[in-house]
Parts: sequence; C-alpha cells; structure tokens
Amino acid sequence: MTKKEMEVKEKKAIDSTEGEPTKKGIYFTPPVDIFETEEAITLLADVPGAAKEGLDIDLREGVLTITADVEEPEQKGEPVYKEYDVGGFTRRFQIGKEIDQEKITAELESGVLTVHLPKAESLKPRKIPVSVG
Repeated sequence: MTKKEMEVKEKKAIDSTEGEPTKKGIYFTPPVDIFETEEAITLLADVPGAAKEGLDIDLREGVLTITADVEEPEQKGEPVYKEYDVGGFTRRFQIGKEIDQEKITAELESGVLTVHLPKAESLKPRKIPVSVG
C-alpha cells in the first residue's frame, strides 16, 4: 500500500454555503471505506454517536443518501477546552444499475454503519456447464 492509501482524513464539517440547511446543527461528511467482491459492494461509514433511531438511509433516483442525527451529550459544567465537535453526518453516493437496489441492507454496530449493496444477478460471474455430446 502506498502512503496515500494509509492516510486518515480529518473530520470536516459540511460547508453550509453549498445550500440552505434544513436541520439545525453541525453536519459532517462521514469517512467511508468501500470494498468490492464478485457478489457485492460493501460500504463502511464511521458515524460515532449515531443511534438506529437517528439513521435515515434513502435511495431515490439512483442516489443513496445516508443521514445520521447525533444528540449532543449532556454537559456537566462549562467547557474549558474542546477539540471535538458533536454533530450529525450526511453523505450521498450515486448507485448504478449494476446494484440490485431491492436487496440493499444496512446495519449499525459500535458507531460503524455497514451498507451491503448486492450486485445484480446479470453482472455476477457464473460457471457455464459443459455437456458431453
């Protein structure tokens, strides 16, 4: 692996100048890892602090949108120093025809959202049987 492949991106808030926000608060672009096998594409998104009830995964017109609302933890005093902002997450992905959109599934565990995008049957490799004549 090259050094570039090993780098971790800094947490970055979404620029509110890209459109009017429809929700109150800060939203971040969650970092993702994407893996591909012959059967499917798997997307892993870091959404720390998100609960199942705050997750919204929407597929519309070929665009998969992930939104995770995160509740601010209760403050126990006045902050003296802060390096970590709490906020929600949102990210969009273009989904092509090679994905069987009816079979997409998702699960959340320990702040990691896993989205399984199975490939359409017509694109999966298959063995051609040979008959003896």
